[in-house]
Amino acid sequence: MHRIYTTSFASVYPLYVAKAERKGRTKDEVDEVIRWLTGYTQKGLEKQIREQSDFLTFFEKAPRPNPLRELVTGVVCGVRVETVEEPTMREIRRLDKLIDELAKGRPMDRILRKKEPE
Repeated sequence: MHRIYTTSFASVYPLYVAKAERKGRTKDEVDEVIRWLTGYTQKGLEKQIREQSDFLTFFEKAPRPNPLRELVTGVVCGVRVETVEEPTMREIRRLDKLIDELAKGRPMDRILRKKEPE
């Protein structure tokens, strides 16, 4: 089992926020992306952070994984997201990709797959 599975989501979450904020984005936008991907409410997301859930638990307990998450494709950390076979690792890579898109200044409607790419 990869060590990221047992890593606390709460320990990585501030890194996601910091990455986004360095590029002029906000914590609220990071939360919106995470909620879109997982189906957590804001209170549910905050509870997972407060309880120090590990990544495996965080994604296993995701209440309503967004069916549009399948549209999250591309390369993150040298890995093509859509080819990752292990389901939890694929979800982690999708989240990484979404945070990268946010930090790169992509519009929210595109990040949340509300608008077809050009």
